[in-house]
Amino acid sequence: MSLLVVGLSHRSAPVSVLERASLNTDAQTKLLQDTVAAEPAAEAAVLATCNRIELYADVDKFHAGVAELSTLLAQHSGVGLEELTPYLYVHYEDRAVHHLFSVACGLDSMVVGEGQILGQIKDSLARAQELNSAGRLLNDLFQQALRVGKRAHSETGIDRAGQSLVTFGLEQLAAGGDVETWARGKKALVIGAGSMSSLAAATLARAGVAEVVVANRTFDRAERLAQILTEGDDTDVLARAVPMESVPVELTRADVAVSCTGATGLVLTAESVAAAVEGRTAAPADVADGSPAPDGELGRTAAPGAERGTPAATGLGGEDGCPLDLPAVQGTAGFSVLGEAAVAGMAAADLEQHAAWVDNGTVGGAQRAARPGTAGPLDPAPDADAIAALAATVATVGRIPERRRPEPADEPPRPEPVLFLLDLAMPRDIDAAAHRLTGVRLVDIESLAEASAGAPMAADVDQVRRIVSDEVAAFGAALRAAHITPTVVALRTMAADVVASEIARLDGRLPGLDDKHRAEITQTVRRVVDKLLHAPTVRVKQLAAEPGGAGYADALRTLFDLDPETVAAVSRAEDSTEKDRGPA
Repeated sequence: MSLLVVGLSHRSAPVSVLERASLNTDAQTKLLQDTVAAEPAAEAAVLATCNRIELYADVDKFHAGVAELSTLLAQHSGVGLEELTPYLYVHYEDRAVHHLFSVACGLDSMVVGEGQILGQIKDSLARAQELNSAGRLLNDLFQQALRVGKRAHSETGIDRAGQSLVTFGLEQLAAGGDVETWARGKKALVIGAGSMSSLAAATLARAGVAEVVVANRTFDRAERLAQILTEGDDTDVLARAVPMESVPVELTRADVAVSCTGATGLVLTAESVAAAVEGRTAAPADVADGSPAPDGELGRTAAPGAERGTPAATGLGGEDGCPLDLPAVQGTAGFSVLGEAAVAGMAAADLEQHAAWVDNGTVGGAQRAARPGTAGPLDPAPDADAIAALAATVATVGRIPERRRPEPADEPPRPEPVLFLLDLAMPRDIDAAAHRLTGVRLVDIESLAEASAGAPMAADVDQVRRIVSDEVAAFGAALRAAHITPTVVALRTMAADVVASEIARLDGRLPGLDDKHRAEITQTVRRVVDKLLHAPTVRVKQLAAEPGGAGYADALRTLFDLDPETVAAVSRAEDSTEKDRGPA
């Protein structure tokens, strides 16, 4: 059997795909059950966080395993296999071990070095053990991953580089300023009472907010979290719990709201957020016309003077002689006749006319006037070959750059936010349309992914990578050595049976042998057998631990004609013992 992982994360897939593919607790349980019921897999574990979904399995066939695990992920996530496949990654054997160890150390996290992933790996292992889907391989793998992650955090300064996703999100809300200065005196609303929400509440309390209101579907959990915050020694924050029905009212009082629930739909719609900030800003709580789209949002900025659905004063209606069909494109926000969008999809003839017009020339081959800022007239009309080449470029890539840059658009300043929103849920809790509401600053998983892409790496990262490499090599050697252990045990069992058989035969031939002499003979025979087996069994374990050493177990079974069922029985007994031990 061999280790295989199939998954997707913020590094391989856009947040929109991760959001749709996210798995709730029930879906993870069903996925595990279906995976171990599938033919190629003997063990399975699911690691599902806000920015990754990974399925680990012990499989007997690589290609069949990849196909089966990919299909199961698609089925249980609800994203079609054809759509999901381009975003999936596959790791096998040592590469799979290396991947999980890197994840455990925070090297593969959205915020490098964050330590929350260790708790998520522990939960993943506990779920697999509860469902009896984790056997010896995955138990050993996940327990070792937890030890490697702890070692990385204790022996290096990776914690200096890594922050929790909560801390990083609050830094983004503070727009690069000091979080404690930004948070001091604010009223906070925390929606959800799970591990991430609890961390957010505690972080806000330590940062100096004046009040934390906790809302959760299970009111008792919200009350427990509020009590913990109130009784904490390191803060004097006022904390209270409210039912989920009170969220709209509490949102009108809050300065900052953090949401991380397991809901499958939106917890805060754009309308509810707009209602919460209504009257708290000088401008109405609506998307500001002409305001730039935030990071991660699609859209263009309208040209100066443009109203929705009308041409800009210096754009579509302000240039005489343009060969474009202005009415056909006047509804396109941000369209400028001088911009490169103006040539998208043009026919060759239209392109020639447009090129001539852009250069302030005349169409039809006449001499063109001098461009502003030049000493004299330009060359005659564009060369036919050059126009054909431009037309071919347009047909291939959809657009070409023009010689004149698009006109700059004025960006009206947005008012300072009065409500800060942090959405750490996957799928999202807060409507992405809230990004464009006046007086609102929203940070979600998508914007965090963009912000973290350029984050500097700590010098300690290289040291952690060396730790991971060493641990992967050690785990692989131990795994290969363990693979031969049942064969060695079966060989020694067979040798012990031979000794017992020969001693019984001796008793039959020498019935008068006294107990003292019989014990001495028995001990002598056993010593001889043990000495004969010691060197080859020790050496075969060493050889088996090396890369490519898996074949030594087969050779040993063949040379000594060992019963395969005896070897299998030893393996089953060891697996049963391993399960009884539980997590480290």
